[in-house]
Amino acid sequence: MSLFKYYPSNPKKLDLELEKKIFFHSLIFPAAFVFVFWIVEIIEQTTGVSFVKFGVYPLHLKGLSGILFSPFIHSNFNHLISNSVPFFILLFTLIYFYRRISYRIFFQMYILAGLCVWLSGREAWHIGASGVVYALAAFHFVSGIIRNDIRLLTISVVVVFLYGGMVWGIFPINPDVSWEGHLWGAVSGVVLAFYYRRYIIRRDKFDWEDEEENDDDESENQDTELLFQPLKKNDLDNNISHTGKSDLNIIFKNKDS
Repeated sequence: MSLFKYYPSNPKKLDLELEKKIFFHSLIFPAAFVFVFWIVEIIEQTTGVSFVKFGVYPLHLKGLSGILFSPFIHSNFNHLISNSVPFFILLFTLIYFYRRISYRIFFQMYILAGLCVWLSGREAWHIGASGVVYALAAFHFVSGIIRNDIRLLTISVVVVFLYGGMVWGIFPINPDVSWEGHLWGAVSGVVLAFYYRRYIIRRDKFDWEDEEENDDDESENQDTELLFQPLKKNDLDNNISHTGKSDLNIIFKNKDS
């Protein structure tokens, strides 16, 4: 996508108009997903029709389509609300910061999490977008740690602060909760974070980072100047007049003895 090819390398030359376009573009996709979540749940609640059979049913062909459809199905409005907010925030963050590969990452974790549940889950209907939420949260957390990027590290901290309690969801504590979906979602996010670790996200350097690099360069230059400073002729004559030998000869003699 041509819009996502823009990455500012100089904070003083930001294209504010393009940044706004990227920001609003990053809102559209997660908003559309959440909108469909709500439409499906409203239809269920108002008509009495149940879409549970469009969920994942492990190791049965009837449940294979749930890999695609299960994130759109929720048991009630409380279940829907608890998934809608983190889904929207985490997906927006993924698209805004990872840009041209964000959609690839999202659909890979979407399919991978659902497929793993179908292969290893309990024989029951697994529904809800929480597996994808766990995948997004795990991806942001791990990716922020393994990259040298202050913005992504900040996202990792925010994810832990807001959704740190989610970690209990990967354990079989509540039999009515698809902990398999949570677990495999988190695993999918971690795997993809490592898989895309070499994808470089350009970022603007902060002033204090430039100052540290300049200080290091100056100190290295000073050390180099001291190390390779040539011996002046007057100093060489003085050494020979006092000792009858140059310091260079004395060093070699010490090494031979």
